[in-house]
Amino acid sequence: MAQPKQERAEQTRRALLLAAAEVFDEFGYAGASITRILKRAGVTAGALYFHFGSKEDLARAVMNSQPETLVPLVAAGGLQRLIDLTLVWSWQLQRDPLLRAGVRLTNEQTSAVGPTNADPYEKFRAIMTGCLQDAQSDGELQPGVDPVVVAEFVVAACTGMQMYSNVVSGRQDLPERTQQMWNLILPGIAVPSVITRAEATPARGAAMMP
Repeated sequence: MAQPKQERAEQTRRALLLAAAEVFDEFGYAGASITRILKRAGVTAGALYFHFGSKEDLARAVMNSQPETLVPLVAAGGLQRLIDLTLVWSWQLQRDPLLRAGVRLTNEQTSAVGPTNADPYEKFRAIMTGCLQDAQSDGELQPGVDPVVVAEFVVAACTGMQMYSNVVSGRQDLPERTQQMWNLILPGIAVPSVITRAEATPARGAAMMP
């Protein structure tokens, strides 16, 4: 039976996205040529431009795909969900080229190279804010804690932490640094009973890996 046209198109788009991620991860935005991406994906230029209008559009799609590499792996709720999201992130950055390329492209926005796109930060802020609002509803947060402020802080902390970890260890120590981050943050935002039961160990993150 012939494969449905829509399914084939989605598979082609996914192949392009993953190939682009690998090339962006290796060469950055400036060094990632369309020719390299097409060769890696094994598709024609026509197929690429059918799905993505330009290299910039492709880069934006890679950047905006970051949450989908993490969220499906996390099952817990409330504050533990937020912790788990960062634990999974700390491991996935070491193995998932789509996430790694999205992070690299997002970081490169501090230079003059590549597209400008705040969506990755805003998406993670919104996801984390939702986790914290659930935690607040469940009585897990201390009085006066603002979920939006905490979410923005965690996004910023993770951004800087992974950049530092990448330089000093190739991100090999990122799970341990993530645990250290939560050891510092939790006493300032969570009620004592939640601090006692919350788990932020690298082993917990590793157990959620596919």
